[in-house]
Amino acid sequence: MEYEYTPISQRPRLKWPDGKRVALLLTFNLETWDLTKDTDAPYYAGGPPVLPDALPGRVPDFPNYTWREYGQRVGIWRQFELFDELGITPGCTLNAVTCERRLPMVQAAMERGCELIAHNYEQGELLTDFSGNEERERELIHRTLDIYERTVGRKARGWLSSSLRGTRATPGILAEAGLLFYCDLMNDDQPYRVRTPHGDIVSTPYSNEINDFTLLTRRGHSTDEFRDILIEELDVLHAEGAAQARMMNVGLHPHVSGRAYRMRALREFIEHAKALPGVWWTTREEIAEWYLKQTPQA
Repeated sequence: MEYEYTPISQRPRLKWPDGKRVALLLTFNLETWDLTKDTDAPYYAGGPPVLPDALPGRVPDFPNYTWREYGQRVGIWRQFELFDELGITPGCTLNAVTCERRLPMVQAAMERGCELIAHNYEQGELLTDFSGNEERERELIHRTLDIYERTVGRKARGWLSSSLRGTRATPGILAEAGLLFYCDLMNDDQPYRVRTPHGDIVSTPYSNEINDFTLLTRRGHSTDEFRDILIEELDVLHAEGAAQARMMNVGLHPHVSGRAYRMRALREFIEHAKALPGVWWTTREEIAEWYLKQTPQA
């Protein structure tokens, strides 16, 4: 894959529809992990554990497993209820295993008209496990896309790798499969083209920075600090968006921001965002399609 280094100060002006300033994406991660893996190495189940001293993969780690499972059993439903109340439709990434083992979460997202983004087969199985073996990686991606299509009823348009751990081959495999966008590259506030041997694919950046796991679990910010960070990020992007359109992704994990004492941060952030003129409540598919229309290939 290849992409241009183009400073945002040196690009042609990008405009969103109707002069909107910021494309805002709130993304629930509907992730599912295995309880055990056949290995003596610590099992990296999609992120650092909440309790230290990770156990060997073949030993069930119930505290860390059920900490994450809280989001599937309780947190996501609390978040869906809040978004329903506020009239906001989130996007959702989903592992294929979520379709197989936690289908009610996927059905709830579909009932709400959420954008659904393919997100690997199982959260703890990283594409980097197959680095250098493109055929194995392709098999895993196609297995995921097949389950997605059977469950959702349409082909996936976009992809986010588990833990954003893709390989050099990933965007080409996705473009070859007909996908429009992918989200692994976190280096911009705008979409951009990624060139592959199978044609271009649009990068619609995810964010590990504006992300509840980073802010609340890794860094230990309070509920108020989490809210304030989201609001300040949006306010700055909104001001900058008067001259050059921006996008903002908020990554949300139901076992993290779906806790009862953290919901106020999401409520107050969304209420603030709804009061700002020029916020485009949209999807990655809409962003990618609009971007391609505005920036035809030379």
